[in-house]
Amino acid sequence: MPVRATKRGAERTPLSADFDVVICGASFAGLAVARELRSTGARVLMLDRYEVGERQTSACAAPTDWLRNLGLEASILQTFGSLLCHTPRASARWPLGWSFSTFDYRVLCDLLWAQRGDGTAFETATVHGRTGTLVHTDRGDVRAPLVVDALGWKRVLGAHVQPPEARLSRGLEVHPGGTGDDLELWIDKRVIRAGYGWAFPARDEVRIGIGSFEPRNHVKDPTVRLAAEAGLPPDGYQGNWIPHELRPATEDGIFFVGDSAGHCLPLTAEGIRTAFHFGIACGRELRAVLEGRRDRAAALARYQAFSAAHGWKYECMLQVQHAIPKLRPLALAAMATTFRHGGPAHWAFGHYLRIAPPESALPAPPAALVASRRAAAMAA
Repeated sequence: MPVRATKRGAERTPLSADFDVVICGASFAGLAVARELRSTGARVLMLDRYEVGERQTSACAAPTDWLRNLGLEASILQTFGSLLCHTPRASARWPLGWSFSTFDYRVLCDLLWAQRGDGTAFETATVHGRTGTLVHTDRGDVRAPLVVDALGWKRVLGAHVQPPEARLSRGLEVHPGGTGDDLELWIDKRVIRAGYGWAFPARDEVRIGIGSFEPRNHVKDPTVRLAAEAGLPPDGYQGNWIPHELRPATEDGIFFVGDSAGHCLPLTAEGIRTAFHFGIACGRELRAVLEGRRDRAAALARYQAFSAAHGWKYECMLQVQHAIPKLRPLALAAMATTFRHGGPAHWAFGHYLRIAPPESALPAPPAALVASRRAAAMAA
């Protein structure tokens, strides 16, 4: 087994070994895949350039039932049952019909990591590419018959994509200290020409950001302005490109999950629960191969079919994404006030939740097991 390397520095231990599964990427999608393999006894290696939970990459909010079903309640910071939407001519509170929670990224990742199997190891390494199922990193090469790319929008192990030509949105967020009682959304060309702004309170900070559907539109100045309007400094920048179109979930024998497969939802750019949803599906196919119930080719085909079956839902949301920037202020105000009522709002948000329903999550392992593994990981 390889020796765990330090996170940074010139002295890097070599990495070279064979495994049953190699998972590239240790955020939401990769951790969800690893969680599904916990009962297989397989030799699983997870790779990431950062430590588990080290680098937050989003506003970190998800439907509360997803967090509960995955046994991640301890990461929840604040819970909301409505969304306050601002348009140029009207603001309205939209009842969701279910609750949404902001969470602590590091705690959530630690909790998911604690649900891994005993044979799962983690190494800090930057993945550069692959030759077949041989994965190339800055510390050497590792091999496995089952390889997962959960590295994000760059799709490192497949056909690479680059903005602005690729179907990508862009987002930027700041995390100033502060408090708030509402999830807030701005759909207003004065905030961003094609996209939206948000403010997500998370107990002792407010996550304020801008998402642009057009990758050529810069988002830093609008983010700074939105924070200033809230009376908060633009502290703690983080940003990323956001895919808003499904990509193939398999390619040349590799499984792709999360942003690398375009699983982030168009319009809302919500990618956490979809990373869980498709990560679980991918993990189940890998588990079937490891347990001898299915060969790799069949698992690849089934997983690709599962992902592609969501295509019409993604396409519908993409069409709405294209339409929203074209709406005039009066139409936006009418939309905002329509969803103020429980009936239309519950119908729309209910269908939205069903795209990746929380029932997809398997029950979490016993709390005592998670606690003991988390303590061991923190002590390592």
